[in-house]
Amino acid sequence: MAMQRRFPVGHADVFPAGAFLKGGVEPVADFNAERRADGSRSQQLDKDSGLPLWQVMVLDADEEAGKKETAISIKIAAKVQPVPPENTTSFPWTPVEFVGLTALPYVDDNGNRPRLAWSFRAESLKAPGKAAASSAEKVA
Repeated sequence: MAMQRRFPVGHADVFPAGAFLKGGVEPVADFNAERRADGSRSQQLDKDSGLPLWQVMVLDADEEAGKKETAISIKIAAKVQPVPPENTTSFPWTPVEFVGLTALPYVDDNGNRPRLAWSFRAESLKAPGKAAASSAEKVA
């Protein structure tokens, strides 16, 4: 059987009650690279595509989500910094939906007992129920 390391998952499968963006889109620092002269770190690149990695912090609205699963970091491989959808709600968090979401299971052995954890990547993000923006729209 040829099982991929990362496998595609639907946004609704991971976030059945919805997901909310907390904060903005930030570059992922490459902690394996040498520090620059100014002390900063270069941006991590995706191993498969070679594109820069960006990350967002997401709040899972599922009431049954555990304490460690309520706030999740999701990485996005993109040439330019992704732009989150406009927040049209009265809440401080922006409703968001991920396009091209993939999952990678791993064992988190930080803490008293090892547990199954997930690493998520997405191709892009959009407002829930809206069509994903094309590459030309993203750059404009």
